[in-house]
This record gives sequence, structure tokens and C-alpha cells, in this order.
Amino acid sequence: MKPAVLLILAAPALATADPKLDFAKGILAQQRGDQVAEKAAIEKAREADPLAMPLMLRVAGMRRAEGDVEAASKLYRDFAKATPERLDGQLAYADFLREASPEDDFAAKLARDTLEKAREKFPKSLAIDRRLFRIYEGLEQRDLSTAIFDKLATPDAGEAATLAAVEMARTLFSKDDPVGKARLDEMLRNAVKADPENPVLARTASEHFRNTARLPEAVEMLAMHVAADPSSLELRTRLGILQLAAERQEEGEKTLLAVLEADPRQALAHQTLAKLYRKQEKPDLARPHAAEALKIRGGDPSEFAQLADEFLAADQPKEARILLEKAIFFNQSDATLAVKLAVATRRDPESRSQASRLFREAEALAKGEGPAKDPVFLVEFAESLVETGQPTAAEERLRAAIKAYPPEQKKESAAAMRRLAGLWEQGKKNAEAAKGLLQRANALDPQK
Repeated sequence: MKPAVLLILAAPALATADPKLDFAKGILAQQRGDQVAEKAAIEKAREADPLAMPLMLRVAGMRRAEGDVEAASKLYRDFAKATPERLDGQLAYADFLREASPEDDFAAKLARDTLEKAREKFPKSLAIDRRLFRIYEGLEQRDLSTAIFDKLATPDAGEAATLAAVEMARTLFSKDDPVGKARLDEMLRNAVKADPENPVLARTASEHFRNTARLPEAVEMLAMHVAADPSSLELRTRLGILQLAAERQEEGEKTLLAVLEADPRQALAHQTLAKLYRKQEKPDLARPHAAEALKIRGGDPSEFAQLADEFLAADQPKEARILLEKAIFFNQSDATLAVKLAVATRRDPESRSQASRLFREAEALAKGEGPAKDPVFLVEFAESLVETGQPTAAEERLRAAIKAYPPEQKKESAAAMRRLAGLWEQGKKNAEAAKGLLQRANALDPQK
């Protein structure tokens, strides 16, 4: 018989003994939605290679999906027993027992026994310690869970063990327990001192002290970290915030300003400084930081609008315009922002030539309603129309503005009346109406 024929005849036999090929067939069947073929191929692959953990997990998952938890458990158990040198196999079996029967003490004890046996081979495994701690607590074996905490809560424990011990302490001790608090104090202080550049340890230690109403110690933990790693800007910002909370305002301000010197796009630092300066009644210092925070992180349209009004009231139209341009980028269909942008653009000498288009766009976006009826917008629009040689359209906006001003804004209303009367006088029309309008204006806001 020719060699080629022999190969053809042998091919089916080789394929049946190749778990990788059967696994591939199973995946293809899954893609086709053929669950029967998928199950048959995957199970065949596992039978050919029972020590392949991915295959065992797939078949066990199928069994569990079918409701046969006992068969799935047997697969996990047999695999763990056959591979005592594989930590992942022991963990997988213990996890399955706890997940499949969370309220079953018998399953919990099986998981405990499995992990305790695995710990003999892997005495330094934090994964085993974490699981055993939870199981001991569930079985009310506090002495054993405390022993695990004691093992981990050492000065040289390292990041992972320290964080695990902190988590365990929340279970073992109440928040006000002096013994537990002292243990955590010492452990976290030593951990940060041993590895001050570690941001996770520094934040954890700082939060521990902050949550136990000890701000000076919380500041101290972050200060050690920042001194070791000045480029840790997130925690450096956090340090500034805690310094302010601890009434160390000069230090906090200095810390936050240093953060912004290193990276001007740290939104939280801007936001915190804006809040500080407002509290100190320093609005001129607060506004730029509030604006930067909004431009970096975005915000509600009302936040942009309110801050823009502050800039306009402080005669800073350029700052208002730049802020509103960013606001429009985030909220392109917001008519209120468009209206304010048109006003700020006209008041800013650098951009006044672009204002006419923005007024038209804002009016169209608002459909002539709502924000487009704001008297400030109408007056500014009127001035823009005058500047572009459209006095008749300007007169219409001024009339609308006069009607829109509330009764208490007498001075502003009178100014609009005088401006409209002036346009009529310049156009040499409506002389009597202009005279009457000026009389109304003088009644509202007498001029000396």
C-alpha cells in the first residue's frame, strides 16, 4: 500500500486523539450555534487531555448550566486531586464550592480543607489566605481568621499583604476599637515609611487616618509619599485638599499651585482653588480656576452660563468668550450658551467682527424664544446690527428689549429707550415718538 494512502487512512484516527483539534471543532460549533456538536467536541477533547484546565472548566460549566452541580463538582474535585502542584486548580475547586453552595456549611468545610491542604504546599500564597479568612469568618472560627490577620499585619508585609490585612481588619475590628486602630496605625505607618513611593499604600494609609478623624496623620502619610515622588500629581492634589481640610490653608494653596505649575490641566486642583478663593471672598482669583476646571472636565450648561455671567459682570468679556466657546463645544445645541457667546464676542474687542454671525445663529437656535428674548442679548444684538448698517432691524430688537426688561431694571430700560430714540433722531423720523420715548426714559432714570 502506498504511503499516501496510509496517511489518508490514518488521518481519522489521529484526529480523534487530538484534543486541540476537538477543542477547535467545539469552538466552531459554538460559533454556528450548534450546542450538541459543541458539547460533544469539548467533552471529547477533555477526555483526551483530562489535565487541561481550560477544557475541565468548559465541561464543568456545561454541567452546571444543565443543573448537574454534582457532576460539575466532581470535575473540579478530580482535577484538584490530580494536580496538587497547581495552585490555580485548588483555588478553582474551592471557589466553585463557595459559589455553587454559598449557604452550605458542608461545602464551606470542603473548601476550607482543600485550601488548608494547598497551604502546606504554598505557605506564602495570599490568595489562599484571603479565601481561608472569609471561610473561617463564615464558619465562626474567629481564632483562625485572626491568626491569618496576625500573619499578614507585619511591618515588612509589602503592599499586597498590607492591603489584605486592612480589608480583614474592617471585619475583625469595629471602627472605634482601640486595639484594631493601633494595629492598623502601626502597620500602615511602617508600610508607607518602608515604601513611600507606593501610591496605593500612601492613599490607603491616608484614608485610614482620615476615616478615623485624624487629619494631621492623614496629611502626614501623603506628605511622605509626595516628598518621595513629586510627580504623583493625583495624590499631591489630594494632599492639598487635606491640608485645606485641616485648616492649613497656606500650605494647601501652595501645594495645589505647585500641582498646576507641573500640569495646568489638573481639573481637581483648579476646582479646589476656586472653592478656596470663593470662601476667602476673592472672586478675581476664583474665576480663572473655576473656568479652567470647567474647560478641562466639562460641566452642566448652567455652570458655564453662570460663570460667564460673572466674567461679563467683572468686565472680562474675553475670558467669558473663551469659556463659552468651550461650553458650546460640549453643548452645541444649547441656545442659552449661544446667546451669551454672542454677547461676549461683541463685547470683546478682539472678536467683535465675528459677533454679527453669532447673533443670527443664536437667534435661529432659540427660534426667537426663551434666551433670545433676553433684553441684554437684544440690546447687544441691536448694537451689532447698527455697526453692520442695519438700523431698522436694530430698532426692532430695541423695542423688544424695552418690553423685556423687568420693572426693577429701570436704568437699563431707560438706556434702551434713549438708544432707540437716538436711532430715530439720526434717521430723522418718528420725531414725536422719539420725544415721548425720551420723556419716559427720564421718568425712569432722571439724568442730571
